[in-house]
Parts: sequence; structure tokens; C-alpha cells
Amino acid sequence: MVKMKKTQRNSNPYPHSDSNKRYQTYEYYMRKKFGGRVAKIPLDAGLSCPNIDAGAGCIYCSGRGSGDSVPMGLSLREQYDEGRAKLSSKWSTEKCIAYLQAHTNTYAPVNVLRGIYEEILTFPNLCGISIATRADCLGEDVCMLLREISERIPLTVELGLQSSSDTTARRICRGHTMADFEDGYDRLRQLVPKAEVCVHIIFGLPGESDEDMMNTVKKVAELAPEQVKIHLLHVIKDTPLGDEYLRGEYIPLERDRYISLVVDALKLLPPDTVICRLTGDGIAEDLLAPEYSKRKIAILNDIDKLMFATGATQGCNYKKI
Repeated sequence: MVKMKKTQRNSNPYPHSDSNKRYQTYEYYMRKKFGGRVAKIPLDAGLSCPNIDAGAGCIYCSGRGSGDSVPMGLSLREQYDEGRAKLSSKWSTEKCIAYLQAHTNTYAPVNVLRGIYEEILTFPNLCGISIATRADCLGEDVCMLLREISERIPLTVELGLQSSSDTTARRICRGHTMADFEDGYDRLRQLVPKAEVCVHIIFGLPGESDEDMMNTVKKVAELAPEQVKIHLLHVIKDTPLGDEYLRGEYIPLERDRYISLVVDALKLLPPDTVICRLTGDGIAEDLLAPEYSKRKIAILNDIDKLMFATGATQGCNYKKI
């Protein structure tokens, strides 16, 4: 009998995977939920953000929220159709999730939000909606609207936490406290029980130690959202953070440290949480640092290698509260 060589894939003990990934990827989860690959199409509804309207804005924000890659000057339907066309050239799928990505997509009067959501519900091949927002923009009236939408189509609400530290929140001008985040999160859970929640965190924020970042991960693990996104902080041109970087006042995370932090984070998160992102995408020409972030696949591969080498799996150090 020929002895099979031990590989990352055939020796993977993690249950929510059919590959070498020792964490539950978004692609795997979509295939299990919808029976095949799903295209997630970013959209910009032209909404703003209370932080920007207050004259501040987070220090790393380019002014377009997280919607830098969304085409400008197009209607929602045109954005959706263009996104479908681009993704169809990469792989075959008919099922799509409309992702309201840019800025705060519950920050408007309910009648305005209803019009946006209802328009999206008419789009072809739609199997879900994902709405990016802030936890301090989830009033009861907004949550009741989200509840209506969640009764008609699978809904995910994405919340930018970034850090559980109020010191860091002030440093990055986030505009709300951890208590504010928890209030909005709890209201969403109570009033929109069918919605899945995705919490975003960022590694490499100014002044944060490894302990600070892991404390954020532990807090997220306590909240137990269905999904998590981990972002590497990008330094973008023409932002307050970019200015700090150019003055030598901010030093980005080194590559190996980032990879190690991600693996440590995955070990702390619940084993069934969906990991939607482990690094970020940005506009290459606007990126000041870190340069290695442009090589996203290489970063993901090295995360896989470190997990394999150390025997780590998602949730192996998770402690349920």
C-alpha cells in the first residue's frame, strides 16, 4: 500500500472546510448555504456618515468610506450590472448578494432607506443583501425596517467596530464608544433576529499593542456574531493617517507580525464563525503602506502555512463565556 503524503488538505482536522483552510471561509459558507458560489457585488447608495458630517471622519478614511472600489456616477442598478459582468469573467455564478458597502447605509430617514432597499430587491439573481453601517446608526425605526427586509430575503448587517478600546476609538476619531457599539448590536439582535451580523476589526491601528488587538478579538468572540472580517490597516493618500505616516509618526505592522496576529485571532474566535476577510483590498495607486498588502494571496497562503505548522485551527483556544 502506498502511504499518502501528509498535506495541509488531507490532514486538516477543522470541520468547516473542504480544503486546506483551517478556518471557515466565506466562500465555503456560501456554497453550503446557497449550493454554489455567490458573487458579492459592492454598491454605493450615495449616503453619508455621521462621523464625516460632524466634520471629522476616521483618520484612515479616504472620504468614500470603504467604497473606493465602487464605480462612481452610476445608478445602483448600473453598479450591480457592472459588478455582475466583472465577476462573471472570473467564475461562473448566477447568484448574487448586493453589498451596500460605501459609508453608513442606515444613516438616512427611514423612507429614504426603504426606497433604496426596495429598489435592490428588484435586481435579478439576487439571493441576499448585505448592509454596511455603524452600531450607533441602528435606531428602533431603522431596525424595524431591517426586520421587514430580513423576512423577505437573507440579510447581513455589517458593523465596523475596528477596536474595542475607547482610547483607540478616540485616537482614530471613530465617533462612538464600545458601550455605544454594544447598545446598537444588542438592539439589532433583539429586533432583527433573522439577520446575520458581521463585525469588522482592524489590526495595526495607531498605538495598539498585540494585547489590545487580542482584547478586541476576545470581545468579538463574546458577542458571537455569525461573521467576522479582519482588516490590515491601509495607509491611504490624502488622509490624516497618511499625513502622519509621511511625517514618520505612524509605523505600519510588519508582515510577519500581522500574519502571526491573524492566526492568534482565529484561534480565539468561535469555531463556527464565518471568516469573511483576513486582509483588505485597496486602490493600489492610493496606497502609501504597507507595500506587502498588495500581495493578498501570498499573505493568505502564509497564514495557512503557519496554521498548519503550528497545528492551529479556528476556535482551538476559544473559551465560551
